[in-house]
Amino acid sequence: MNIQELNRIALKMVEPGTGILAADESTATIGKRFESINTESTYEKRRDWREMLFRTHEAMSNHISGVILYDETIRQKTADGTSLVELIKSTNTLPGIKVDTGTTPLAGRPQESITQGLDGLRERLTEYYKLGARFAKWRAVIEISHPDQYVGTTPTIGGIKANTHALGRYAALCQEAGIVPIVEPEVLMGGYHNIERCHEVTETTLNSLFTELYEQGVKLEGIILKPNMVVAGKKCAEQPSRVEIAERTIKVLKDTVPAAVPGIAFLSGGQKNEEATRNLDMMNKIGSFPWRLTYSYGRALQQSALFTWKGKKSNYKKAQEAFYHRAKMNSLASIGKWSQDLDKF
Repeated sequence: MNIQELNRIALKMVEPGTGILAADESTATIGKRFESINTESTYEKRRDWREMLFRTHEAMSNHISGVILYDETIRQKTADGTSLVELIKSTNTLPGIKVDTGTTPLAGRPQESITQGLDGLRERLTEYYKLGARFAKWRAVIEISHPDQYVGTTPTIGGIKANTHALGRYAALCQEAGIVPIVEPEVLMGGYHNIERCHEVTETTLNSLFTELYEQGVKLEGIILKPNMVVAGKKCAEQPSRVEIAERTIKVLKDTVPAAVPGIAFLSGGQKNEEATRNLDMMNKIGSFPWRLTYSYGRALQQSALFTWKGKKSNYKKAQEAFYHRAKMNSLASIGKWSQDLDKF
């Protein structure tokens, strides 16, 4: 392990004014996205969509520090035979790879889930490094049960520990392979819980995570944290202001995340495009924290471009413009310089 090189890569991933594009949708997930625009999810269509994003040179070279790929994508070539990895690298952007294989019910706690993918991971990481990946991602899923549910309440401490232990094992294997691990413990925002409950669960999860990382010998200078923001569940009747979201998120991070971590790249977690941008911007406007705060967005970067593209070559240019706009807006938010007036497309 070369910790200096891992730290260099991690700092590049959170370079001021840039963020990470999450283009690691599984074939099933991207199929659902394509259904929403009445486009068949073929190998060629998936390639064309991703190639279009990666050929948006102004967005990639100025605003995107890294791209998280899926196993299919890291092996794909463009229509002219160029590997997508080489296309990404040509814009001075780092290629990364999603390495978990999804979730399954946790034995003994079937109401909770555990992320799979540790079997054979050492060998897969060696191959991905040869294919050009310099960072990886593993997502753990923590779900909060309904506030009125008294039996089978989630998450449990056991469920949290099982997931953070897996994140620690994954991170240690990544660093051994010369790959920076993005550790993603996502507290889902789809429920009825209020912001106080999200605050509590996020704090417990992050405390467990950093205990596991320490115990498993992970060097914090060579990781990136990808957490949720502290928000109320989508179905909660009381929705907090962006100031409260920013203040609570910063407080949780200050209470749990060591200063040695180079940066924090938030997931959007199903927030609307502008909502994810606005909340990130507010945190950076408040400031006074030791890490760089940026984004690692999938849908919040891609959705407007996807609905502009609609699977048609004739919409290629306009879709690229939509992607560039969202990349630029989120990059402004990552340095606290976004405003509503600028976000007009």
